[in-house]
Amino acid sequence: MAISRVKTGLSAFALLAIGGAAFAQQKPESILPPGFDQPPAPTPRPAPTRAAPAPASAPTSSAATPVAAAPAPAAPPSGAAPVPTPVATDPVTGLPLNAPPPPPFGSVHYALPDSSRRSLDQVGIMPADGVVNPRAFGAADGRYIEALMRSTQAPIASRWVSIALRRLLAEPLDTPRNVNGADFAAERAFLLLRMGESVMGRAIVQSVDPQDYTPKLYQVAMQAALATGDVGAMCPLATDAVKVSDEPAWVLARAMCAGLSSSPSQAKPLMAQAQRVATGIDLLLAQKIAGKGSNRQDVTIEWASVPGLNSWRYGLATAAGEDIPDELFANTGVQMRYWQVLSPHLAPTKRAQYAELAAAQGVLSNAALVDLYGLVDAGDETGTGANAIASDLKNAYSASSRDGRLDALRGLWKGADVGEPAHYGRLVLTARAAGRVPVAGATDGSDDLIASMISAGMDGSALRWRNIVARGSLGWALIALADPNNAARYASGDVGAFSVSAEKQKMFAAGLAGLGRLDTGVAQSYGVDVAGENSWTRAIDRAAAEGRPGEVLVLSAVGMQTTDWHGVSPQAVFHVVNALRVVGLTGWARMVAAEAVTRV
Repeated sequence: MAISRVKTGLSAFALLAIGGAAFAQQKPESILPPGFDQPPAPTPRPAPTRAAPAPASAPTSSAATPVAAAPAPAAPPSGAAPVPTPVATDPVTGLPLNAPPPPPFGSVHYALPDSSRRSLDQVGIMPADGVVNPRAFGAADGRYIEALMRSTQAPIASRWVSIALRRLLAEPLDTPRNVNGADFAAERAFLLLRMGESVMGRAIVQSVDPQDYTPKLYQVAMQAALATGDVGAMCPLATDAVKVSDEPAWVLARAMCAGLSSSPSQAKPLMAQAQRVATGIDLLLAQKIAGKGSNRQDVTIEWASVPGLNSWRYGLATAAGEDIPDELFANTGVQMRYWQVLSPHLAPTKRAQYAELAAAQGVLSNAALVDLYGLVDAGDETGTGANAIASDLKNAYSASSRDGRLDALRGLWKGADVGEPAHYGRLVLTARAAGRVPVAGATDGSDDLIASMISAGMDGSALRWRNIVARGSLGWALIALADPNNAARYASGDVGAFSVSAEKQKMFAAGLAGLGRLDTGVAQSYGVDVAGENSWTRAIDRAAAEGRPGEVLVLSAVGMQTTDWHGVSPQAVFHVVNALRVVGLTGWARMVAAEAVTRV
């Protein structure tokens, strides 16, 4: 299917919690540990000079009064032209030796012409294949949408809801009413970062012109730069950011950027100022980054006494090429592990540590995951767990016999014994290899083959098994949900025939009812609380009925704020699948329904 290639009170905007364990959701907090809370000493400002009074006869320009024509310049006095004063020049560059010093770091600004500026009425990046049109939020109040996004705890249980939400948040979207376009972009980017989508979050931040940044967007821009290990992304913003933000990290950013710009004379006083707001590992990391400029000062980083990891330490260590000890990730949010998976700074074996979790979350596609293990296989490291997975995956594609491929696939599926998310990530990893297995008679692996293909949206490949799988099997149920051309109506006996487990049976009934393939009364009889209502069910049903797909996707994420699929109720699955179908996102609805049956 087309979507198989794809990878969502209004207080001030929140930043990462100091310990890095989770993102704060309400009150703005410093991204740095204690010691950063003291504001820097104020920079002395020269007393303003009084401007010379304008001549009394100078005309005043206004829209109503035309400006008088300026008098012609007086002719130069007669006589010989003055001899220019000789200027000593550099024999290499030809530039004057006594040229005035360059302006202070960060004081030069380059304004875009009006014709090149981007409008805040629509912000986003153009996707290859969009999910929705720019008016995805319709007439919804932007303050309500912002509040929904800000309160959403990520990651989200469903891989497919996460993928659809990411694509929504990244696309060019009309700014809803009652909100500023830059602030709305900040909310979108911050939700993407909490989902682990570091690269996409940075792209949304950078889709707004710097002169349109708000305090909220400056805060999120810092987070996006750290999430991607891209210190340079802070440099065009640092000078203006310190004027509107009390975040001490911008003080360090100015010092680092001065060092990186080969301006040691400017970096030294700025770093001295930074020492008033930072100490320990946080200051040392900033000094190490600054030392990569013309100073070439090396700084040794010791992690033994570091109590925890936060976004500042992660971002600067990544940019500096420092290897962060694995144990420091233990108390961080999982999004930081997904940032690591997406980081090009790291070795493939390092990125592969959490790659399957990232695939289960929708951060990596099947193709991206296979490519990553290809890099692992081609690398110099041997004997790691990632190398073993890469070897088995190679056999799953290239074994000389059908049985050999199945054996390799079974080994990969059974090897993911660290919990459901990793197992589902293995299904995503093997999807295309599973699609290459020839269809034969019923086999013990048919259910897993079908689940694997559908996990990556390969419903067309899975449908080849439609006449092979037995009624009531897992493969049969998944095909019934994922088939895009299925116009059949299912009855109570069909749900009863699918008795793999009580939980899966409820999810099967909820998915069929949400797709309009089963009467809601039948679903109710199997324990799906279709008739029950709460504020969330009313909100998502109303958004669907009024044709607002963007709001539906955000509310779908709100209804799936858990990392464990056992925390997602069949009722929630019914309302999500039904709402997606009503607003025309039927392909996504089918994938969510099949995912629910696979993962409980």
